[in-house]
Amino acid sequence: MHVNAQTNNDSLRKVIQTNRPYEQQINASIKLVESYLNKDFDSTIIEGDKALKLARKHTDSISVAEIKSQIGVANYFTGKYDIAARNFIESITILELAKEKKKLAPVYNSLAKLYRKTRDLDKAMENYNKAGNIYQQLKDTAGIAMILNESGVVFEYKDDYTEAVNRYTSSMKLAEKAGDSLSVSYSLSNIAGVYVIQKKYDLAVQNLQRALHIRQILKDSFAIALNYSDLGVAMSGKGDYTKAIEYLTLSNKMAERIKYPELQSNNYNELSSVAQKQGDYQKAYEFFTKRSVLRDSLFTLEKTKQIQDLNSRYQTSQKEQQINEQKSKLQLQNYLFIGIAGLILFSGLLIHSQYRRLKLKKESQLQSEIMKQQQMAVKAVLKAEENERERIAKDLHDGVGQMMSAAKMNLSAFESEMNLTNPEQKETFEKIINLVDDSCKEVRTVSHIMMPNALLKNNLDNAIREFTNKISNKTLQVSVYTEGLEERLDSNVETVLYRIVQESVHNAIKHAGASKLDISLIRDKDGISGTIEDNGKGFDTSNKENFDGIGLKNITTRVEFLNGTVDFDSTPGKGTLIALHVPL
Repeated sequence: MHVNAQTNNDSLRKVIQTNRPYEQQINASIKLVESYLNKDFDSTIIEGDKALKLARKHTDSISVAEIKSQIGVANYFTGKYDIAARNFIESITILELAKEKKKLAPVYNSLAKLYRKTRDLDKAMENYNKAGNIYQQLKDTAGIAMILNESGVVFEYKDDYTEAVNRYTSSMKLAEKAGDSLSVSYSLSNIAGVYVIQKKYDLAVQNLQRALHIRQILKDSFAIALNYSDLGVAMSGKGDYTKAIEYLTLSNKMAERIKYPELQSNNYNELSSVAQKQGDYQKAYEFFTKRSVLRDSLFTLEKTKQIQDLNSRYQTSQKEQQINEQKSKLQLQNYLFIGIAGLILFSGLLIHSQYRRLKLKKESQLQSEIMKQQQMAVKAVLKAEENERERIAKDLHDGVGQMMSAAKMNLSAFESEMNLTNPEQKETFEKIINLVDDSCKEVRTVSHIMMPNALLKNNLDNAIREFTNKISNKTLQVSVYTEGLEERLDSNVETVLYRIVQESVHNAIKHAGASKLDISLIRDKDGISGTIEDNGKGFDTSNKENFDGIGLKNITTRVEFLNGTVDFDSTPGKGTLIALHVPL
């Protein structure tokens, strides 16, 4: 049977390790964990941790809950009650939210057993009742039988043996009706336990022998190990010490194989008691020492006082032991409470983390809103600036321009009326008329620059070329290269880029003293990239004061308005390069 089980485990591992769909992998993982449960608790925990990683990777909370329940059972039987409690509670939390009643009931039962172990009998019954109610709703006879059997132990601990036996018997009848022989064996063992308390040892042995026969047929090593231990206790009470030692030794061998230290500890405790009854105090001491070592590994508490007491009794040939069971129970409860306190602390930290995350999210939203308002403010300023430019341009064109044109016309009429004969006066008058004419042209040029009709009528490419053609002369040679600007852009983008080119040309003429200016604007899938390079006198970019001027500030502000970036590369005497990128 062991070979078959191993073969089955190997096939399950093959499913997990190959590239199968997640459903197949997680089902195989859960079955593998179940295969070790009640056979090898260490392997249960190891395989359970692997299965947890797989389930969490796929955010499968239901499978996480199932696996945690199995890991909790393994930790329960290895005496790690605080870890078991944490796993049970986490599993219950998930399954309650998901309303997975069928999977929830067994976990309630496991948590109830844990409370029963630590003698918190009220909480044990509370969880048994929760599990029982679910099984009643589901009409699950096997589940109802299990809860009757398990909860009977609570009444046994309360010394209510009549109710305990009633529950054990009711459970056994339901199990017999359902054909569940293993559950029948557990009911028989529990009834035998009551008989041992009542010192009805023969009846106890009869029930335990019936239970053992069933379990041997089923080849359930875990249940058989428990059965041998119970028979050892019954035989010891009956006074058959040889049989007691035989059964307890058999139980210990099986408990060691399945890694069940608590059962080993209980067996050594009983063997120590049998040795004392036989008057063999050295063996009693040896058995109790083994028991204490196991108890230390289970509860991580020092038991030197009990060991020293027993050693002293062995040396003085005294027959009585003094074991403080109440202290052990209290220590177990403390561990459970520490586990629960840790869980509460963890929950508090989780809530604090959620609060911090929410706070940071709010701060991010606030910062985003501030940036949005700042962008709106910059947009409003730029729009106001364009409106003001448009107003001034109209005033220059319609006001000053018309007045200058009228002045020229009046001067021409005046010239005809005066009939100037003096060559010098005539030359002077013509200079005045030419000066007025040049002023008219200058006003018209300035008004067109401030409110570019070309940009209103054409795309950005044509507007820039029209502008540069007007200012390109022998003093400043301007070269323009564009790519991908044939289609119209958003009006804000076109206006801002046009103003950046204007500002750069103005800086090259007024501040840099350049004789050559190269302008390049290229549109691609990422946006618009541009370079404006002159051969002027340049400036020191490491000196922040150079960036305090209106020109460079205007360029930077306009690019930032479009969520773009701009860099200035310049060295005194080596010209200036402006590189910008604007996303679209």
